[in-house]
Amino acid sequence: MTVTLEVAEGVGTLRLDRPPMNAIDIATQDRLKELAEEVSRRDDVRAVVLYGGEKVFAAGADIKEMQRMDHTDMVLRARALQDSFTAVARIPKPVVAAVTGYALGGGCELALCADYRIAADNAKLGQPEILLGLIPGAGGTQRLARLIGPSKAKDLIFTGRHVKADEALALGLVDRVVPAAEVFQEAHAWAARLAQGPAIALRAAKEAIDTGLETDIDTGLAVERTWFAGLFATEDRERGMRSFVEQGPGKAKFR
Repeated sequence: MTVTLEVAEGVGTLRLDRPPMNAIDIATQDRLKELAEEVSRRDDVRAVVLYGGEKVFAAGADIKEMQRMDHTDMVLRARALQDSFTAVARIPKPVVAAVTGYALGGGCELALCADYRIAADNAKLGQPEILLGLIPGAGGTQRLARLIGPSKAKDLIFTGRHVKADEALALGLVDRVVPAAEVFQEAHAWAARLAQGPAIALRAAKEAIDTGLETDIDTGLAVERTWFAGLFATEDRERGMRSFVEQGPGKAKFR
C-alpha cells in the first residue's frame, strides 16, 4: 500500500509509504482519499497525523507518470486529484502534518490540507510546478494564498523556489519547527491531546473556521451560531460546564 493507517490513543496516522521520495502518483492519490474518508467515519479516530517517514514527507507528484499524460488525460484526472486532497482537508477532526525533509509540489499541497503543521529543522517546502511549465493543481493556488496571503503565495508559486524551515515558519507556512528526530513525536502528542477533547465541538470549530474562510462573514457567522447553539444539546457541553463550575477550568473529561 502506498499509504497506510495506524490507530493508537485515538490518533490515526496516515503515512505515505512509497520509497524513496513518496512521489504522489495516481494510486497514492486514490489511497489517500480512501483512508481520509475512513478516518472521517471511524469513531475510534479522534485526530489525525499526516506523515511521510523520518527522511521525507513527499517530494511531489510522480513526474514520470504525469509526463505520459496528455491534455485529455489530465482533464479527466484533475478533479480526482483535487478530490483526493480535499478529502484530507475535510476530515472533520483535528489534522496535523509532521513534515520531514522535502514537502514539495503535491507534498506541500498535502501539508496545506492539515490544520497545523510541525516541521523538522531540515525541512524544505515549496511549489516548484512553474519550473515544469505548470501551476499547482492539487489546491496549492487556493490553500497557500489563504494561509499566507496572496503576495507571499505568488512569490513562492511564481518563482518555484524552496524555503527552509525557518523561512517557512516566518511566512506562516508551518506553525512549529523542531529537531528532525522529534517531529513525529511532537505531532502525535498534539493530536493525542486533542483526541481527548470534545469531538463534536472540535468538529464544529473546524467547520465554522473553514466555512468562514470560504464565504462572506455573515454566512460564516450563521454557521457559527448554528453550531454554537447546537452544542448545547451535547453531553460534552453539560460535562464541560459542570466541571468548570465544580472544579475550575481545564479539568473536564470528555467522552
